[in-house]
Amino acid sequence: MRNNSNRSAKILFLSIALIVTGCSDAPKGPLVINGPPDVSTPYSSSTTKPPRTFFKKRLKSLFSHHNTVWERMISLYSLPEVDNERVDQQLNWYLSHPDYIARIQERAAPYMHLILDEIEAKNLPGELALLPVVESAFIPEAYSRSAASGLWQFIPATGRLFGLEQNSWYDGRRDVYASTVAATTFLKDLSETFNGDFFLALASYNYGKGNVSKAIMRNEYQNLPTDYWSLDLPKETSDYVPRLLAIAKLFANADQYNVRLNDIPNKPYCEVVNVGSQLDLDKAAEMAHTPLSHFLKLNPGFKKASTAPQGPHHLLIPSVHVQSFKKSLALLPYEDRVDQRQRDEELLAEKIRQNELIAQKMRAEEERLESRRNREIITAKRYYSGTPTQQYRVGRGETLSNIARKYGTTVTALRQTNHLAKSSVNAGTYLKVPTSNHTAAIKQISGTTKAKTSGGQIYIVKKGDTFYNVSKRFAVSRNNIAAWNNISANSSLRLGQKLVIKGGGQQVASASPTRLIRYTVKRGDSLMQLSRKFGVSLNDLRKSNPEAGSKGLRPGQNLKILVDNTDRAT
Repeated sequence: MRNNSNRSAKILFLSIALIVTGCSDAPKGPLVINGPPDVSTPYSSSTTKPPRTFFKKRLKSLFSHHNTVWERMISLYSLPEVDNERVDQQLNWYLSHPDYIARIQERAAPYMHLILDEIEAKNLPGELALLPVVESAFIPEAYSRSAASGLWQFIPATGRLFGLEQNSWYDGRRDVYASTVAATTFLKDLSETFNGDFFLALASYNYGKGNVSKAIMRNEYQNLPTDYWSLDLPKETSDYVPRLLAIAKLFANADQYNVRLNDIPNKPYCEVVNVGSQLDLDKAAEMAHTPLSHFLKLNPGFKKASTAPQGPHHLLIPSVHVQSFKKSLALLPYEDRVDQRQRDEELLAEKIRQNELIAQKMRAEEERLESRRNREIITAKRYYSGTPTQQYRVGRGETLSNIARKYGTTVTALRQTNHLAKSSVNAGTYLKVPTSNHTAAIKQISGTTKAKTSGGQIYIVKKGDTFYNVSKRFAVSRNNIAAWNNISANSSLRLGQKLVIKGGGQQVASASPTRLIRYTVKRGDSLMQLSRKFGVSLNDLRKSNPEAGSKGLRPGQNLKILVDNTDRAT
C-alpha cells in the first residue's frame, strides 16, 4: 500500500512539475521563445536546435487560457529553432518596417482564429498560421504574375486539385475558409511526403514537390546533405522558409524587439453559415448588420453581386450577428433572395463575356491558320512564280469546288493564290484563278491530284452524302450525275462509291491593276471577313492598318484596302 502511495505521489509530483514548467514559459503578453541572435554576426552554416516538445505545446494549448490569438499561435510553435544568416536578414527587414507589421496584423485580425482552428485540428506547427504573411501579406484578393491567388496563393491547377472551384461567379482560392482548409490539407500531405520535415514541405509548397525531390536526388548523387538548408534551390524558395521563420521569431519575441502586437481576442470573429441557395451579397450584409465593404472582405471569393447559382452557398458571418442573420434569412421569401433585374443583367454580362472568349479563340485560330497558310504559300513560291492568273467574280451559290472544276484547277490552288484561310467564299468576291501550269505546281506541293476521267473527275462518296448535297457541292443536277454514272437518280449512294463528275461552262472577268479602297467598318466586321470579301491576306490588311491589327476593329473605323482590280463586274 505504501509503495502504491509513493508511486502516486511521484506521478502527482511529475504532473505538477510538467504544468509548472509549461506555465513558466508563458509570461504576460507575447511569449518569448528565445532571444534574437546578434544580427551583425555572420553565419557560415545553419545551426538547428532540437525541436520544441510538440506534445508539451499541445498540452499548453489545451489546458491554458490564451487571451489573444497570438498567445494561442505561439503556444503551437513546433518548428526547429534555427540560427542562420538568411533568417537574420529577413528578420532585420521586418524590424526595419514596423508599419508593415502593423498592417498585416490589422488584415489578419478577422481570419486568425479560423486559421488557428484548422492548424490545431490537423496538428500542424503554429508557425504555419503566419504563412499568409509570406504568401500574400494577408490580402485575400492578392494575385501574382504566375496566376496564384488568395491568402494562400494557390495556382489554378493546384486549387482545383484540392477542391477549390473557379468559375465566372466564384473563386475558391480567394474564399478565406475554403482556401484555408485546402492549404492546411496540402501542407499536411507535403509533410507526410517528406517524413515530417516541414522545411522541405514548405519549400515544396513554394517550388513544387517534384522540383524539391529532384534537388534532394542531386545532393544524394553528390554525397551532399539533403536538408533544406543544403539544397540548391531558386532564390525565392531559398528565402521562403527564412521569411516564415523570421516573422514567427519576431512575434514570439515581440517584447524584446519592441514590436507591439495588437490585442486580437482568442475567440471566433466570424462563423461559416450555409445559406442554402443563391443570395444577394448586399442583402446578406444587411441581415448580418455589417457594412458591405467589410462583408466582402470576409467573403472575397464571390465575383458578382450574389453567391453563385450552383453554389457554394456558405458565407462568413460575424459571430456576434450569426443568430440574428439566421433568423432574418429564415423570414426572407425565396423569391426575394436575388434581385431579378440584377440577375438578368449579370446573365447578360456573362453571355457577353462568353462571346468575348469565343471571339478570342476565333482570333487565335485565325492567326494560327494564317501562319500555316503563309508557310504553305512560301513553300509554293519555291515551285512557281510569276504565273499569269485570270480574274473571276464569285456568283450566288458557287463554291471553290465548282469554280476550280470550271477552270481545271484545284481548291488548294485557289486558296493559296487568293490567301484564303477556309474553303468557303462569299458571292461577289473576286478571285484570281491560276492557269494550268500554276495549278500543276500547287498540285505537286499539296499532293491533292485527283483521279480524272474523260472530261471530269472521280468523287468518292462519304458518310452522309446524298444526290442532293453532291449535286449542290459541284453545282450540277442530280440527273446529270445519274446519267454520267449509269445509275438511277432515285437510287441511294453507297459509302465509298466512285462517281464521275463532269464540269460545265466558265465565266471570265478581265484582270486589272491594284487600287486603294477606303472601307468603313460596320458592326460585326472582322479582319478575316474583310480579307475574304476583298481577296486580300490578313497580313496585308494588318500592314495597311496597324491600329486595327493591334487593337481590333470598331464600327465607323476607316480602313485602307489594296485590291488587285479597278473595274469590277456587277
